[in-house]
Amino acid sequence: MNAELLDLLKSVDTPTVCNAIEVAEGKRGFNRFTRGTMLCSDTDAGAMVGFARTAKISALAPPNEAADVIKARRMDYYRYMSEGMRPGLVVVEDVDYPNAIGAYWGEINTTVHKGLGLSGALTNGVMRDLGDLPEAFPVVAGSIGPSHGFVHVKEIDTPVKIFGLDIRPGELVHADRHGALVIPDTVIPGLAAAIRKLLETEKLVLGPAREPGFTFEKFEAAWAAFEKART
Repeated sequence: MNAELLDLLKSVDTPTVCNAIEVAEGKRGFNRFTRGTMLCSDTDAGAMVGFARTAKISALAPPNEAADVIKARRMDYYRYMSEGMRPGLVVVEDVDYPNAIGAYWGEINTTVHKGLGLSGALTNGVMRDLGDLPEAFPVVAGSIGPSHGFVHVKEIDTPVKIFGLDIRPGELVHADRHGALVIPDTVIPGLAAAIRKLLETEKLVLGPAREPGFTFEKFEAAWAAFEKART
């Protein structure tokens, strides 16, 4: 992915990208996005974009594997997160969901992941230490809680499901306070043009609607121009 597209994707919200994918595909019906309400650690941080680095965790009960196995997997996890295509985005499924209690995403872990070069974290699990998380590393999570429980890594580099969205390792993900989506490989070449077209056509309605003296007649004309521009 080129730097121009990356900067553009960071500058727009996830609903805009969702609509732009439909523009690029030439049809409605794109459905690779999360369902339900997610929470964002920093609503002013903007969008996070990256190729998914995936894992699964659990925290409700102590691990049933030997301690040395768990420790080795933990180091394998961080090694894996330090590698791969960049920008990288951490995508971690808490297999305890919807009963997740382990706040994997606190001050220490987010700071470590940011230091390893990741752009943010997407999870159906728990975050904590709000106010103490590092800048420019947003977390979009399923809930907020105070405890880490018995949190431990169960799987690395496997497909995960976050709020109904299946994500495979290496897929390009866009996420913000609205949730997340997977950008199909097929639309990437034309996505920048689609975003720009979408933003320009929206101005056909938004401009007149924000002007004093807006009337139904002005709306009708603006909407006609908007629909013509979309076809």
